[in-house]
Amino acid sequence: MPRTWTGTGGWSLAYARDRLKLETDGTVEELVGTEASRVRVARRWLEHGLVVASADGMPALRLAGLDPRDAREIRAAVTRIVTRTKLRDALALAAHREQVFHRLLETRVRKQRWIAHDDAVAILAGLPHHADLLATLTPDERAALPRHLSAAEQRALAFLAQDHLARVGAANEEILRRELIAGRDFFAGVERSPLTVEQARAVVSHDNRVRVIAAAGSGKTSVMVARAAYAIRRGLTTPDRILMLAFNADAARELQERVDARIGALGLRADGLRAATFHSFGLSLIAEATGRRPRIAPWVEDGKDVEKVQAIVDRLRDTDLDFRFRWDLFRLLYGKASGSAENGDHDSYDPDTQVSGFATYRGETVRSEGERLVADWLFLNGVDYRYAHPYPHNVADRVHGRYTADFYYPAADVWHEHWALGADGTAPFRGYAEAMAWKRRVHATHGTALVETAWHAIQDHSGFEAFARDLERHGITLDWNPDRPLPGADPLEHERLARLVRTFMSHVKAGALTRAALQERLATMPALDTPRTRLFLDLYWRIHERWQDELDAADAVDFDDMLLRAAELVERDPGLARWDLVMVDEFQDSSRARARLTKALLRDRGTHLLAVGDDWQAINRFAGADLSVMTGFSAYFGPALTRRLQTTFRTTQNVADVASRFVSRNPAQLTKTVRAARGPGGAPVTVVRVERHDALPAAIEAHLQRLSGGPGATVDVLGRYGFDRKLVPATAPPGLDVRFRTVHRSKGLEADHVILPNVTTGRYGFPSTIPDDPVLALAMSADDGYRHAEERRLFYVALTRARHTVTVFTVAGRESPFVLELLEDPGVEVRGTDGGTEEIRVCAGCGEGTLVRRSGRHGEFYGCSTFPRCRETAWV
Repeated sequence: MPRTWTGTGGWSLAYARDRLKLETDGTVEELVGTEASRVRVARRWLEHGLVVASADGMPALRLAGLDPRDAREIRAAVTRIVTRTKLRDALALAAHREQVFHRLLETRVRKQRWIAHDDAVAILAGLPHHADLLATLTPDERAALPRHLSAAEQRALAFLAQDHLARVGAANEEILRRELIAGRDFFAGVERSPLTVEQARAVVSHDNRVRVIAAAGSGKTSVMVARAAYAIRRGLTTPDRILMLAFNADAARELQERVDARIGALGLRADGLRAATFHSFGLSLIAEATGRRPRIAPWVEDGKDVEKVQAIVDRLRDTDLDFRFRWDLFRLLYGKASGSAENGDHDSYDPDTQVSGFATYRGETVRSEGERLVADWLFLNGVDYRYAHPYPHNVADRVHGRYTADFYYPAADVWHEHWALGADGTAPFRGYAEAMAWKRRVHATHGTALVETAWHAIQDHSGFEAFARDLERHGITLDWNPDRPLPGADPLEHERLARLVRTFMSHVKAGALTRAALQERLATMPALDTPRTRLFLDLYWRIHERWQDELDAADAVDFDDMLLRAAELVERDPGLARWDLVMVDEFQDSSRARARLTKALLRDRGTHLLAVGDDWQAINRFAGADLSVMTGFSAYFGPALTRRLQTTFRTTQNVADVASRFVSRNPAQLTKTVRAARGPGGAPVTVVRVERHDALPAAIEAHLQRLSGGPGATVDVLGRYGFDRKLVPATAPPGLDVRFRTVHRSKGLEADHVILPNVTTGRYGFPSTIPDDPVLALAMSADDGYRHAEERRLFYVALTRARHTVTVFTVAGRESPFVLELLEDPGVEVRGTDGGTEEIRVCAGCGEGTLVRRSGRHGEFYGCSTFPRCRETAWV
């Protein structure tokens, strides 16, 4: 209410609405809104008065003679004016938005239409946070709020304090409950089998961005088909505004056929609804935008891209001697190097010297990677050398034993020491520098010629130039021949290096990485910033440029360039994105290029993305897939809803449990609790161990004979590599349909029985121990760092292809680490080839091998199968 206070000094202060009017000595001043805070009540001795701060920096005005009761009222009036002014606009906006928000929730629940995240956020946009708004008030102002705000204002302030998205979630749960009841007949008949509750929930959840995490065999295709039918039936969109994207032509064809058939069976029209691969869709999109459909390069379309890289390399080697030398240098010397003087796994053992180390091209075992680089370079240059050769003079003393030099060149009587020094001169251990000084003194004392190399200089190929000059100065002839026959270790083959270049190119293109971008990445990865990496990049960009020249000459594009081009066109012209509902299958295999195109198809509001996949089945990182696109879905696409399909219609519960426990050892995998629709139980996963690798075919044939006793069944033999096919009998037993596939090609398929024919350890075992080349980390998406993460997911895919039984074959002493893990699982049993139970003793020393029987100088003993990496033994 308006109020006026008068002081004994003749001044007056009037209050009305949002202002104070001060009259004193014939002067009138209005203080509007927060300016009212210039007025405060002061007490001096026993008297109250006003202090009015100046607005222009002048001394404050002091007015005496205020009644104590009036002082309390003035304080309250000032607090009320300032508080209401600070909150006025925000509360007015909140009051308006509360009505709109309430109407949205009430209307959508009544009509049973999902409340999309973006629709709710559009209403809430611009509203201040409750805590931020209160932070603008002083403690006294906050304490007095209930007295100074009207009921409507207090309701508006309370609205700001609510968890609005939680209210949206609660409303959507009610919509979902009603829809599952009202659409019971639809969900029972949209597919050949009725949808489960979790499938129906994924269908009804018509949010802007929905990630469906689907366990193996959980019916993800049914969800996509039903989502399309549901959207059409409920009038959420029309068929021509629905797009379904798959990763290969077979999957796209199956989607199109199923969606057409099921929507037609419901009496709905599917005209214009499109299921396509990313590649065919991208091509048509470019054609629509530019009036010209791109041509995919024939060598890419025919899967001969690695051969094309090899052809480019051959031409460069023929026409450019510098490129030829650098290519051979990387392939022959640096292809297998770890990049560190101390790192790298030993790959050789010399029983005569009992030295574990690294195999050279000449066939001996040396102690370090630096020595292997030197030895291989010497061999390729035709230099005769002796490794670890004894010095002819007796130089042993109380501190030093017999001296053995790293290398000796008999033709020139020259000795060579290779020092494990870093670029800053640091030694690998204490006392190393003193040992270097002693060896140098030995040669100086006895007048023997010594040449020296250091790891940091040899790692950088320029170090070989100084080494070559030293050798030639001593009369040693160098004859570089990269085609020299190699009796010892295998080099990095031309084809493997070409495949590495092509893989690197796929990741560079998928991520739209430029030279500058790669250099920036390299600057943040000091462990990778090595001469080896720089040599590879130099080779790569030469090949990349020729690849692009070949594309231009053929008036063609490759798939990665095409996807990026399609994404760029949509980003520039959003009108090309005319779909309301976009669904993507196998989302865990999305590359950055596919993800970018998908994101470009999403308008600010009104579009809906359903991404279906299973991070447990992400097995295509080598081909450019970036799992973080799915695991970090919200970070990439925006706030999203996650639904899980955790009921498998394929496997038994026992197989599902074994497979789930196995893949979930990696804590980075998203959590799922997989339940078998057929209920608990099922045959255990069986591990069959044979004594020798050549006994695998007979053991597999015997197992197939046992399976053939019942009615006709399908058997998939799933090899880690194509050459595992030779382990499968040429003729299947009667009543069995036996097929061989690689595990990669088995994705999405199933069989009654699954056989894994060669789950052993080694480079071509399962898991494969062929390492990714370190340079790939520069262009690839980061992995989760868990050992054998992708191989583990691949093994999970193999296990979950089976409807009834899984049988894993391994070899004694060569058991895969995956087999060792399975042995710990209660759902796994071990049997011999005769069907009887067996025991496998896991090495207590390393936990990564098994104890196998061996003969030694002192008789029979058990040794670890990973020897020489682990030297654990036990008596027989």
